[in-house]
Amino acid sequence: MSAPRTYLRRWSMLLGLALCAATAQAKSGSAHQEPLTAAQAQSLVDRAFAAESRAALDQNRPMRYLLRKATPRLATSKEIIETREGAVARLVAQNGQPLNAFDEQREMQRLDGLAQSPSQQSRRKHSADNDARMVLKILRTIPRAFLFQYEGAAIAPNGRAIQKYCFRPNPGFEPPDMETAVLKSMTGELWIDANEERVVRIAGSLQQDTNFAWGILGKLNKGGWLVIDQAEVANHEWRITRVQLKMNLRILFKTKIFDTDETMTNYAPVAAGLDYRQAIQMLRSGR
Repeated sequence: MSAPRTYLRRWSMLLGLALCAATAQAKSGSAHQEPLTAAQAQSLVDRAFAAESRAALDQNRPMRYLLRKATPRLATSKEIIETREGAVARLVAQNGQPLNAFDEQREMQRLDGLAQSPSQQSRRKHSADNDARMVLKILRTIPRAFLFQYEGAAIAPNGRAIQKYCFRPNPGFEPPDMETAVLKSMTGELWIDANEERVVRIAGSLQQDTNFAWGILGKLNKGGWLVIDQAEVANHEWRITRVQLKMNLRILFKTKIFDTDETMTNYAPVAAGLDYRQAIQMLRSGR
């Protein structure tokens, strides 16, 4: 059995890889739309999460992008390219500064070693595939794990219609496993692009402690929160643009504090048939 920390890492990748605004907040109350009925509102939630589930299964549209990750101790920037054999990354900056000559050489050596080790890349892809399966499970669970209250329409800064919901745990939902147990403790807000029927933001916070294996393996503390933003980055191509996570997790006798802010920008399509060694060469050359 994996440790709860692994479950949290996977769960946080599109509530953990493929969820959740446009990058600025939508202004509520300014949409010129008829309000949705309760049935229409629930139907939109169901269709949006069905679309997210389909997107999580689609690996035929790889992208290149820049990932910036900030924690209280370190900020890094990485160029990432997705391939059929898994994503590869090149560290390009730390704490807002380009790598010095020593760190740049070390990064090139790491990429060279990866290019010569298909087994290492295979293990990385296997881990990513497990994450993707976790994401898919969460996406399929969300519509029945929560009760959604429709809050009305708004207009996002990009002019698109946004539908806002509040959500709380469904008292009739029984989590089938440890991965989905955290959903029983979360409340928050959900934003959906009404035209594209895609989730653009989900923001949740833990209203009570969440125990793993009755607290024997670990516990997520009350008050932790997660915000995931998603946007259309190309023609009908949606990707996560920001993940903010702050949670305290106790694993056995150790406490782990998650305090990260990740932004993903500069999305650009790459060839669907690209292999990971070709991606490494692209990252090395900067092209």
